[in-house]
Amino acid sequence: MNGNDHPISRRTFIGSLAAALAAVSFAPPGLRAAERDLIRKTIPGTGETLPVIGLGTSRTLDVSGDPAALSGLAEVLQAFFDHGGELIDSSPMYGSAEQVLGELLNRVGRRDKLFAATKVWTDGEQAGIRQMEDSRQKWGITRFDLMQIHNLRDWRIHLKTLQSWKAEGKIRYTGITTSHGRFHRELEEILRSEPLDFVQLSYNIEDRTVEKRLLPLAADRGMAVLVNRPYQRGDLFRRVKGKELPGWAAEFDCTSWGHFFLKFIVSHPAVTCVIPATSKVHHLRDNMAAGFGRLPDTAMRKRMADYFASL
Repeated sequence: MNGNDHPISRRTFIGSLAAALAAVSFAPPGLRAAERDLIRKTIPGTGETLPVIGLGTSRTLDVSGDPAALSGLAEVLQAFFDHGGELIDSSPMYGSAEQVLGELLNRVGRRDKLFAATKVWTDGEQAGIRQMEDSRQKWGITRFDLMQIHNLRDWRIHLKTLQSWKAEGKIRYTGITTSHGRFHRELEEILRSEPLDFVQLSYNIEDRTVEKRLLPLAADRGMAVLVNRPYQRGDLFRRVKGKELPGWAAEFDCTSWGHFFLKFIVSHPAVTCVIPATSKVHHLRDNMAAGFGRLPDTAMRKRMADYFASL
């Protein structure tokens, strides 16, 4: 993989982030002209950039056979693309999510704007190949941008397939995932030894375990980082229920608790993209708005963490 042997410093990440800001016409309404910038970050191995807010599909898209739910989700997907979204992440583990996503993409279109990311979640080489081909057909795409090994399952076998597929042009990037804070020790060993392009893990303002070892390691190894569970499955919102944002949150264009939590995540120099999942259009629009304007710096991130811990 390009860049795996060259440590990426925090300064380099910040410089790449600043260089990647680009003004776009689909910024959320209500922002001042100076704030109408879509924040993009660089995939270290290639220099390609991604918007820092993506879309997860766990639970929210497992609605096959429900016409009303599908109609609402089509609005969500349309709003995602309208607000500059690109990366959508799914998995065969998520019930009917991949089939539903394919149906939604047929309704909405915009596959030309899609950065398609899914996972392999089974045992055995041939079973993995069949599953990944099945996922591609469900999505209705010619190839995935990113294929990840879900929760390290049979990772040695699947990694050989992913490396072969990448060399053949069947996928563009390889990755591995974990969630709920599991398998960190084994994941660290894998990141140290294997030439992966992406790693996906859980990280939020309450659960900051990965700041100690995994995020610095990913940066040193030149790996992009996707973040799941940004709201700790809603726990963060329950904690701040009835509490107003601090006034100083406006200094980084933050107008909701959702912005507060997402901007904390994506302002970490090692993080490339966060993938909140939602089935509600107004939540989607709020999530996407966190990907515009300014991000907190190091001192502000500490202030945010200290403030949240005091609640």
